[in-house]
Order: sequence, then structure tokens, then C-alpha cells
Amino acid sequence: MLVLPVVVGGVASGLRPWHALLLVAWLSAYLAFHATGLWLRSRRKARYLRPVQVYGALTVALGLAVVVGEPPVLRWAVVYLPLLATSLRFSWLRADRSLANDLVTVLAACLMTVVADSPDLTDPRAWWLAAVLVAYFAGTVLYVKTMIRERGNAAMLRASEAYHVAAVAVVGAVTLWAARGVGSALVLAGLFALLAVRAVLVPRVWPGATPKAVGLGEMVVCAALGAALLTG
Repeated sequence: MLVLPVVVGGVASGLRPWHALLLVAWLSAYLAFHATGLWLRSRRKARYLRPVQVYGALTVALGLAVVVGEPPVLRWAVVYLPLLATSLRFSWLRADRSLANDLVTVLAACLMTVVADSPDLTDPRAWWLAAVLVAYFAGTVLYVKTMIRERGNAAMLRASEAYHVAAVAVVGAVTLWAARGVGSALVLAGLFALLAVRAVLVPRVWPGATPKAVGLGEMVVCAALGAALLTG
């Protein structure tokens, strides 16, 4: 979820060295965010502060380099600061595993598609790419919960199934609306239909799947989705 949006946005706009810098800065920012969340959940114990300081300083340095390379990216602070504050609030409440917080992080990650593709907001295609990725990763949150933390939770399984079925139509419609063509709409709708089948069958047929197996499956889907988006 961290890498795919930046890669998709970068390839869509034409890769250049700035994108490598953006990806490194983004990964550093995630490490700083993760360390800060752990520090907050510990009720600010001193032993958890050092990683916050180290990754925070590294992120600031890399972030400045990113802004120097592409000044319009600075406007995204207005978007990301509220998302960051919201997610850290969940960490303080020790609710960082909640569905709401997961969706906040999905939104933050997928918006990086637009940052990488069109930091100055001049390419409308970037929003289509981001929207499809949001649809996928939001579904992944639900699916993974049915396989691991919420295994056996019938309500969560129903929510996941309903979401995935609806996503097939929504992604196809959004793709047509974005004028990406019938072919792209059919390919993406077909991929999301397979994800819907997976969301229905796998929790029932393979309820004992390990987190490693679930993660490997997501890597395959990410590769397929990235290819579909960039060739559509």
C-alpha cells in the first residue's frame, strides 16, 4: 500500500529522479509516523522517543529536498496534516487497529498517486488512478480483517462481501466516467469481480490461511492492478 500509489503515479507521469526521492521521503515519513504512534500508545514513554526524533529529522530533510525539486508539492501539507492528526489521535486512543483508522491511512497512501503524478493538480487522470486504488485498498482492509483479526466475524464478512460486489460496478462506472474507454472499464471490472469472488470464497474455503499467505496474495493482486492501471 505504501509503494504502489507512488509507483503508479510516477510511471503515469513519466519517471524521473524526483520520484525516487519522493518514494524514499514517503517511506521515511511512514517510519516516523509509525514510531510516533508507538510512542503515543505507550503514553509517551521516553524509551520510544528516540526513533521519533531520528525518523522525524530524516523525514524533514528528505521532505525539504522533495519540495525544492517540485515546489507545488508543498500545498499537499494542507491535506496531509489533518489526516496525520486524525490517525495519531487513534493511536493515542489505542484504536489504531480500528476500521476507521485503516481507512484514513488508505486515503493518505492513495493520494500519493496524485502527488507523484500531478503535484500541481494539472492531470485529471491522477484522480482516477487514486480513486481505483482507494477502492482496492479499502476492500483489502475488509478482506484482510476477515482473514486475520476478524476471522469468524459474520458481520465483518458480510460487509466485506457487500463492499466487493459494489466495487465492481463503481470501479467500472468511474473508469467510463473518466473517459478511460470501455476496454479499461471491462478489465478493471473483471479484476474487481475476481476480488469479489475471493472475498466470498477464501474466508470460507481457507479460513486458516496464514498472514504470510494473505500478504503474498495481496502482492500478486497489487502487481496485476498496477499493470491494469498503467496499460489502460
